Amino acid sequence: MGKTAVFVLSILHQIDPEEGVLDSIVVCHTRELAFQICQEFNRMAKYLPAVKVNVFFGGIPLETHKTLILAERPNIVVGTPGRLKDLICRSKILNTDKVKRFVMDECDQLLESPEMRAQVQDIFKATPHEKQVMLYSATLSEAMRKTCRKFTNGGHEVLVDNEAKLTLHGLHQYYVVLEEQQKSRKLHDLLKKLEYNQVIIFTKDTKRCRALNSLLEEHNFPTICTYGGLDQTTRLERYNKFKEFKSRILVCTDMCARGVDFERVNIVINYDMTDKADTYLHRVGRSGRFGTKGLAISFLVTSDPKNQQDINVLEAIQGRFEVNIPVLPDEITKDSYMN
Repeated sequence: MGKTAVFVLSILHQIDPEEGVLDSIVVCHTRELAFQICQEFNRMAKYLPAVKVNVFFGGIPLETHKTLILAERPNIVVGTPGRLKDLICRSKILNTDKVKRFVMDECDQLLESPEMRAQVQDIFKATPHEKQVMLYSATLSEAMRKTCRKFTNGGHEVLVDNEAKLTLHGLHQYYVVLEEQQKSRKLHDLLKKLEYNQVIIFTKDTKRCRALNSLLEEHNFPTICTYGGLDQTTRLERYNKFKEFKSRILVCTDMCARGVDFERVNIVINYDMTDKADTYLHRVGRSGRFGTKGLAISFLVTSDPKNQQDINVLEAIQGRFEVNIPVLPDEITKDSYMN
């Protein structure tokens, strides 16, 4: 609901750019999110020509980034942990001696994985002890809060809303119980029946993402897919294609569940149910953003009495966020999920 604007505007409001001096570092967990944040910095700094912003992530030759840094000498850098560590700690091409601000966006994702957390720690320790530290997430467990506090010195914690009520008011949420082999037919029927601007369909892994996208293409749906294994050029091309409304349907993994903002999305479909309540909130939050209307539909497979994971997750979601998610009705009025 606008986390990016909070730290982008905060930094731009405070920064007094010195030529060639790195002032602020923003770390995030995916390349797409880093790219998007950099675009927001450039958009909001339109009338601050002295501020130079660059973005750095893997999939691009390290030497290309070194050359860019020497030529641009940015005041603000946005990037993913691995590439920033290469530039700051290993090659030391980025001088962090005068860094005043350090931001972690989707901080729980950055700090959950031991490998990524170690990279963030190395970057953090390479910056001055005295600096402003900002950590952001829509969902933060108490255990993760303890980890976040280790990066701050008596940090001020801001809770925008009661975490149990982190639901999107314009978003209608439903579920469908079906067999695994019925999913593709049900998805086909929904895409034919519902009116939409753009749709995001979440799958549980890369293999299913590619397979489902191919199936939709065979039925002439305007679809593209994205996942972590794609080369960087293709990932950004597909991100921009969907962002610019040149494709109507995106099939993806949880790589796109957090942070990325596609403003025209009004339907999210969980083709494969997530295994975590927090991830569900981030997924469905791609629709119904900033007070707009939206529709979220989750497919639940519950036929195996030994495997009730989907229904257990649904119950956890309803308890965690104090929301009632009903069965998908036979008819849904367009006005309920389209502005």
